[in-house]
Amino acid sequence: MRNTIALVDDDRNILTSVSMALESEGFCVRTYTDGEQALAGLSQNPADLAVLDIKMPRMDGMELLQKLRQKNAMPVIFLTSKDDEVDELLGLRMGADDYIRKPFSQRLLIERIRILLRRANLAETNGGARGDGVMVRGDLVLDSDRHACAWRGQPVQLTVTEFLILKSLAARPGHVKNRDQLMDAAYGESIYVDDRTIDSHIKRLRKKFRQVDREFGQIETLYGVGYRYAEA
Repeated sequence: MRNTIALVDDDRNILTSVSMALESEGFCVRTYTDGEQALAGLSQNPADLAVLDIKMPRMDGMELLQKLRQKNAMPVIFLTSKDDEVDELLGLRMGADDYIRKPFSQRLLIERIRILLRRANLAETNGGARGDGVMVRGDLVLDSDRHACAWRGQPVQLTVTEFLILKSLAARPGHVKNRDQLMDAAYGESIYVDDRTIDSHIKRLRKKFRQVDREFGQIETLYGVGYRYAEA
């Protein structure tokens, strides 16, 4: 089956050129010109991945992401202008998986899309063949087969990136993972992201768990070194 990509941007030139490029690569593309239109469309017919512009009329990309994340953990890529560093960090903290700055290479966007879709598929299937699809670490349960996470019996909705970072940390409690190791676990060696990107995902993870349990403190920071999942 072909993967469906939702492309949301108020620039019709971008919608036309990018959708043509994606369709030529075998993707099914649905386009939307603003956030409200996209929210209505994606609520009825979810996509496999969404590419969102940040600055749009009626409902911007930030608000759209926030509403989508209430029900959906599909991978999301933000399109930002070159001066929107603050927006990039806010987007990552809110649960975006990646961002690309305008003007951008369509080949780069397609490659990022393929990487995120592969990671999403791996998160669903990885471990099943080896019988290790479910990881239990005390009160934490990670089910790779279903891309499901629970803390003390309560579900925690994670993006693909957040799930892979947490899985990397929880795989070896007490062992420190530096940012480069977490980048490789979440993005693979072919994509470079800076330290702040990993820090933003860690903050987002902590926030989600503390919404379930105010006392959650399993993800520990070792300043200047990295992060670790606390031993039981």
